Amino acid sequence: MKTELMISWRYLTTKRKEKFISLISVISILGIAIGVMALIIVIAVMSGFDKDLHDKIIGNYSHINLTGFKAIGSNEYEGILKNISANKHVTGVSPYIQGQVLLKENNRYFAVGLKGIEPGAESKVTKVKEYIKQGSIDNLTEGTIIIGKELAAYLGLELNSSLSLQSPLGKQYTLKVAGIFNSGMYDYDLNLVFTNLKTAQDIFGLSNQITAVAIKLDNPDLAQDVRQALAAGLGYNYNLKTWMEANQNFFAALQLEKLTMFIILTLIILVASFNIISTLIVMVVEKTKDIGILRALGMSALSIRKIFTYQGLIIGAIGTLLGALSGVVLCFLLKEYQFIKLPQDIYYIDRLPVTIQIWPDIALIVMSALAIILVATIYPAFRASRLKPVEALRYE
Repeated sequence: MKTELMISWRYLTTKRKEKFISLISVISILGIAIGVMALIIVIAVMSGFDKDLHDKIIGNYSHINLTGFKAIGSNEYEGILKNISANKHVTGVSPYIQGQVLLKENNRYFAVGLKGIEPGAESKVTKVKEYIKQGSIDNLTEGTIIIGKELAAYLGLELNSSLSLQSPLGKQYTLKVAGIFNSGMYDYDLNLVFTNLKTAQDIFGLSNQITAVAIKLDNPDLAQDVRQALAAGLGYNYNLKTWMEANQNFFAALQLEKLTMFIILTLIILVASFNIISTLIVMVVEKTKDIGILRALGMSALSIRKIFTYQGLIIGAIGTLLGALSGVVLCFLLKEYQFIKLPQDIYYIDRLPVTIQIWPDIALIVMSALAIILVATIYPAFRASRLKPVEALRYE
């Protein structure tokens, strides 16, 4: 192996009359490097968007939601709370009521989801307190409401404004805006409002009752396991849904998009690998005499094949390494200095999110590139190993 590797490296450092081969090798290296770099940057940006959206969804939606097939009374809730709190991964529990209501302001009607919460408990299971940009969650007393930034803009509402609300029971209520939140998720900011639990009970006609329980865990990734454990303890009278199940179509679409971009950009590396094939074929033609001498001296066909396989892998490895380093450096610069700005009114973030994941993203990109390069060396190396000593030296 040492001899074949040494010969492979020697062939890459050619004499003056063979500078054309060196030029093709450099082009091959740059092609692989650009492909790997582009793939790392795009996947890092997509991972950044993925993580950013995960954080926003988890911030608005508790890790596990428990709902009953009917309204849950106060005594029943005490038993549920005791059962849930016994799980070591549960760090917060918040009862709430959620339903649809109709808002009216300046002769404009808008249907939204109304969530009645206990402000102190809700702050332990979601990030609603952090999202409030005007007012405070502590001001969410009876007869008040917290609305999203988009809804406030649509209805022309400000802090301390009053608006009319019509309940499903046909009753009219006048509520005061105690806060305006901005979660960064358009649907949440436009279609979800918060009120005090007591106010929600009155609006929906649920005296001392709730409709659901929000549960927060110490690790969101354990939601599925904890859900199964809680379901075993609570029985079949309740429906438990994790944040992943509630948004599974959305996350599936993100993963599909990321996979699609990976496949498309891998084609850049595939195209660049044809340069390696061309380099090795030209090298085989140029080194026909050398191959004949080596074969005459007793070198096996397998060793000849290894020489050109190693040569292709050296070119590919150098290109992959340069591409990986360049990609990681550019990702770091994008993340650190944020010199690419985004229009916040469209994307709801003002910067390009970048998340560099050594595993699995970068590792899979590097392994895929090396696998493509290895396949690209098969034909030229096989052709070189098929040369017979007599045929190789016949016209020399």
